[in-house]
Amino acid sequence: MSNHLVNTIPLSQPSQTQWKKNVSPGEAHATFANQLKSAIAGVNEAQILSNDKTKALAQGEINDLHDVMITSQKASITMKTAVEMQSKVVEAYKEVMRMQV
Repeated sequence: MSNHLVNTIPLSQPSQTQWKKNVSPGEAHATFANQLKSAIAGVNEAQILSNDKTKALAQGEINDLHDVMITSQKASITMKTAVEMQSKVVEAYKEVMRMQV
């Protein structure tokens, strides 16, 4: 078992294309899709690392309970953050759909 740091949901800085006033819908879609994929990958990585460390602890391969618990809590917080963000995005989408143009 190697010692990995758990990455949280990555928050990237706006790219140069996001600062342009005339961003095509395709560019905006691609940028959003890439950031979403990166965030989901970060959540998945945290969950996998937590599962691996928990299994290793149960099998007696590692005996650092504190590290396992910290990794587990980080994975839990990362997942809760992702679920909350999903909820907020759905709420925003519903609000936009209710707007009359």
